[in-house]
Amino acid sequence: MYRGVSTINLDSKGRMAVPTKYRDALTRQCEGQMVVTVDLDSCLLLYPLPEWEEIERKLVRLPSFNKQARRLQRLLIGHATECELDGNGRILLPQPLREFAAMEKSVVLIGQGNKFEIWAEERWNDSRSEWLEGSGEDDGELPQELGSLSL
Repeated sequence: MYRGVSTINLDSKGRMAVPTKYRDALTRQCEGQMVVTVDLDSCLLLYPLPEWEEIERKLVRLPSFNKQARRLQRLLIGHATECELDGNGRILLPQPLREFAAMEKSVVLIGQGNKFEIWAEERWNDSRSEWLEGSGEDDGELPQELGSLSL
């Protein structure tokens, strides 16, 4: 499980050093093979390859005549780019994806269990503040599955 928040500086080529606490697990789980794609929240999603392949199979099976399904397929699969940990534990975030997520120098890597989110630091700070204040869009009620969750 990937969890936690790390602030990381991109180098001049757009490479991000994956924190060492995740490198061994990524090497064991996927031999450093990953997929990065866009997210609807204007950040990037980084999946170990086996996790992405499972998501991709589900996306491909969505009905092609459904507009929302087609949008998801176009965005997630269309932007999906394979990447690999290099010998220094870095991955290259492609320029079009960095532009999509407004990433310049400082990014935030957020563990989300089976994947990571990568945010431009400023966008992350703004979004986190909104969520903590409870402002912004009301996304409705929590899913029923969370009804018995106790924190």
